[in-house]
Amino acid sequence: MTSRRLFYATNRNHLGKDRWRPDGYGKKFSDDGVENLRFGRVTVDVDEAKIAKYLEEDRGSMGQGDGEAMIKYLAKCAESADIVAYREKINRSIAENQQEKVKLGSHGAFSDLQAIMRKNTDVLLFIHGFNVSWTDAVGTALSLQEMLNSSPDGDPEQGVQVVLFSWPSDGMALPFVSYKSDRSEAAGSGNAVGRAILKVRDFLAGLRRADEELCKQDLHILCHSMGNYLLQNAVERCDAFTPGNALPRLFEHIFLCAPDVDDTVLEKGQPLEQLHELARSVSVYHNRGDVALVVSDFTKGNPDRLGSNGPARPAVVHNKIHQVDCTPIVKGLTEHSYYLVGHVNADIRMSIDGLQHDDPRRRRNRVGLMGNQWEMRST
Repeated sequence: MTSRRLFYATNRNHLGKDRWRPDGYGKKFSDDGVENLRFGRVTVDVDEAKIAKYLEEDRGSMGQGDGEAMIKYLAKCAESADIVAYREKINRSIAENQQEKVKLGSHGAFSDLQAIMRKNTDVLLFIHGFNVSWTDAVGTALSLQEMLNSSPDGDPEQGVQVVLFSWPSDGMALPFVSYKSDRSEAAGSGNAVGRAILKVRDFLAGLRRADEELCKQDLHILCHSMGNYLLQNAVERCDAFTPGNALPRLFEHIFLCAPDVDDTVLEKGQPLEQLHELARSVSVYHNRGDVALVVSDFTKGNPDRLGSNGPARPAVVHNKIHQVDCTPIVKGLTEHSYYLVGHVNADIRMSIDGLQHDDPRRRRNRVGLMGNQWEMRST
């Protein structure tokens, strides 16, 4: 057995008596409030042979590697994980900048991540979707980390460290009740994600003020399903606390995978119209056969979803937003979590490695005349 390390931030309630060494995290918000964030590290013991089997799995038109199947195994491993939260010393009744000797968990996490980034490693913030328990969230984030770092198309000199943001998705398969519950909790958790992004901004600003040399590695965000709804609310929070007319460009790539948000959300006057300001490039991965989003459309009364057919009016979204249709290779093999499998995961890794969208090494064909619409292919 060997160990894997994952960093996390969460606004879930901790389980157990010790909030700094919890047994796990639950289905409710933190007792300190919806926006309270706990930062920490998870260490999980895994069987290398089992991990290798998932990474080498042939998924036909989807390509090599089955991170979707790996989730169940890693989630089981996460049940006995060692969890350490970064300790804090703060008076929450007084503004942070008005306190002496304040100790923030975010600073401890960011400092450790900075040291990792200096070892030629990018950091990717992962926000999971609907109906995900704490152990499933850890399993999914670890699976994503394994797939990205083992991609046969990846740069062997470049690492990727995943940071999980886990919100209280209740983990219960009750189609109507739990979806509405998670939707409400996702909206509240979006402000917590916004706080986390603003903390990253302030941390980087502090490094620049101290004239500290930056590591020249990149930050990225990947949101899956309803996790994109959290991002939608986070952008609104960032805008409210950002001076001027534009958001700070903190991230290199933002990946919207099977996004469970309205298909007009990226248009002018809509909640994510400013998303492109946060990153150099935004990629929307969608699949017309996504059964989970069809259910979201018809049984939950939602408008058409961005993760089904992409933007409703592709011509009016910003040209930094690239639309990637995964339908031709998904073919019902995995409708909703295809970002964890084969060629789609490899395409995400190529973006992290800095390949241009039209690089011939990608398994894509350009469609349309706009230059930012693509269709995945198996060869």
